[in-house]
Amino acid sequence: MDDSKKEKTNKNDHAFKEEFNYSHNNPYHDRLKSFEHFVLRDKEGEDLKGNWAQKAFNNNHPIIVEVGTGYGHFMMEYTQQNPEINFVGIDHRFKRSFHLAQKLNALEHQNFKYLRARGERLNFLFAENEIDKLLYFFPDPWPKTRHHKKRLFQENFLDTAHKILKSDGKIFIKTDHDEYFDWMLDKLSNENRFEIIMKTFDLRAEMPDHFLASFQTKFEKIFLEKGIKIKAMVLQNRKS
Repeated sequence: MDDSKKEKTNKNDHAFKEEFNYSHNNPYHDRLKSFEHFVLRDKEGEDLKGNWAQKAFNNNHPIIVEVGTGYGHFMMEYTQQNPEINFVGIDHRFKRSFHLAQKLNALEHQNFKYLRARGERLNFLFAENEIDKLLYFFPDPWPKTRHHKKRLFQENFLDTAHKILKSDGKIFIKTDHDEYFDWMLDKLSNENRFEIIMKTFDLRAEMPDHFLASFQTKFEKIFLEKGIKIKAMVLQNRKS
């Protein structure tokens, strides 16, 4: 394996560690700086840990974090319909992040921040009890067995989520992928820090009135057109 490939592999494996550093040579990184009033790149958001309400939003509204914002359809719709919340969207794709930033910049309600960052960094982005909701919609399932270690929903993710969520905080999850959904349920089988308060293997048919069925992301529309059932669950945080 050449050094460049080795470096990339190590970054994927160690993005959740304190010593991790971003490195890239992508023109969209610099282009995103034109939206620095709401876009934070790489580790810039980590400087706000513990102070998002005061320094990033200057209010005490609930903080909602979406890991894997994608094309941002949910983020744009939800923030404009709920101007009383603080929304933090996270994604690491460069070009997609830039095009989303252009759209976000034109919105009426600027009640959000967008991080061009990795979801593995949640522990370094937010302090204990700092966020109210965590959203995880249609993540990359990494279906090949040798790539399962790249899945975000692992023990360290649950450790971090339990810490940064408030005592009554919730994780909202949607996926098209049967095996990844089963994987998540297996990870939760011996987990007493979270209670599964909602679970369905066919969201549209079984729970059409639930919040998670009230919107469709770009990816979700594609899956539904193919007849793929949407799996979903809501986890309630438990703190003594």
